[in-house]
Amino acid sequence: MTKSLVVFGAGPGVGRAIARRYGKAGYDVVLVARRRAPLEEFAAVLAADGSTAHVLPADLSETTSIPALATGIRALVGDPGVVYYAPSPADPGFTAAVSLTAARLHELMPLTLDAILAVVQEFLPAMLTRGEGAILTAQGAAAVSGRAHMTGWATLLAAQRNYLQALAAEVADQGVFVGQLHIGARITGTPFDDHYRASGQPEAAFPAADPADLAELLWTMHADRKPQELLVPSDW
Repeated sequence: MTKSLVVFGAGPGVGRAIARRYGKAGYDVVLVARRRAPLEEFAAVLAADGSTAHVLPADLSETTSIPALATGIRALVGDPGVVYYAPSPADPGFTAAVSLTAARLHELMPLTLDAILAVVQEFLPAMLTRGEGAILTAQGAAAVSGRAHMTGWATLLAAQRNYLQALAAEVADQGVFVGQLHIGARITGTPFDDHYRASGQPEAAFPAADPADLAELLWTMHADRKPQELLVPSDW
């Protein structure tokens, strides 16, 4: 069976870095994100590095389309051995807790909760049948520790974290690893990092992280099957 990874959220940052890391290790890679052109450009980069990469544009917030997307993935690589899920909303728009509304949470819920549930339901059964597989995520550290003016998306990431913690406990003894990386740093090479540095704020005030280093952490977590959660930096 060909080793394969599906990257749900293959934008600049950890998504592309993890595609590189697994591609380097011989995994076929399927790249999923909203826009086709950036995916095709990055797939060409992976191909130049000797990796096999496929492109499937999709808006994961349209959760009713996920079964068809899963069918397309299986047509390319079969049931994947590794799923990486970390798309971000077009407008994360962190909100002060005193201003958070149910309407705002409902706007963000399809991408942050509904879609990952649908993705897991599509691909977990085959992992359990094989007795091996991995579901990996990389999200903001605000899911771990609430902070002022950082509710909204972070609130739903905390719910996603709870779901994945429970899933990890249920499937660990069946060969499936569920690993979560929580990042409290600006990831270099991303639009957010560019904006932060252009703002003139002191770079030391918000630590930076290299996406390749973060991808390596996820690779090691998967290989070692521990820890199930990792916070970067550890004192965030």
